[in-house]
Amino acid sequence: MIRILARVGAATAALALVAVPALAQPAQLRPTRDVTVTYRMVGVTGTAPQEVRMAFSPSTGKQRVDPPGGVGWMLIDRRANSAVMVMDAQRMTMAMPQEAVAAMTQEMPAGATFRVKGNATIAGTACTEWEMTAGTAKGTSCITDDGVLLRTAATAPDGTNVVMEATQVTYGPVDPARLTVPSGYNAMQMPNGAPGTPGAMPAR
Repeated sequence: MIRILARVGAATAALALVAVPALAQPAQLRPTRDVTVTYRMVGVTGTAPQEVRMAFSPSTGKQRVDPPGGVGWMLIDRRANSAVMVMDAQRMTMAMPQEAVAAMTQEMPAGATFRVKGNATIAGTACTEWEMTAGTAKGTSCITDDGVLLRTAATAPDGTNVVMEATQVTYGPVDPARLTVPSGYNAMQMPNGAPGTPGAMPAR
């Protein structure tokens, strides 16, 4: 289960490299209002096409990622510069390592260039499609005027092509309880104290 969450987190981090530069133009950097988006993700190594749900709360700076299967979820908190995997069935949490958090919350890479490719409608929502190049990395993203990522394609660190496209977009308040790590859960961390690695033991 931790492996599934880690794969989704890694893919999200890789796709963020493409999405952020596109938003450096008049479009917003991130969603400007609460929204929940269901995506279909293709290309994550070792997995079939997956359905991933993400909920964004601009007022709190939090983002929830629900991978397929309902085995757990991830809470990204940009204001706290943190990301935590939550496993409700086991009543456990695991903090992601700082380098992973940095990848998921990074700003526009230095020297990135981009151009408008056109317009599209995805999941019934209009977006502008951008092409971005940053060094040897290249990809495309389709973003709404209010900062919602509807489709992005990029190359993951292992060289595979990852495509994530929205299948449903729902605007409306996100329940604060869905953006809060439940109290009373056991925190997991590596024996040497570095959090966020599979195979960790419960913190004492």
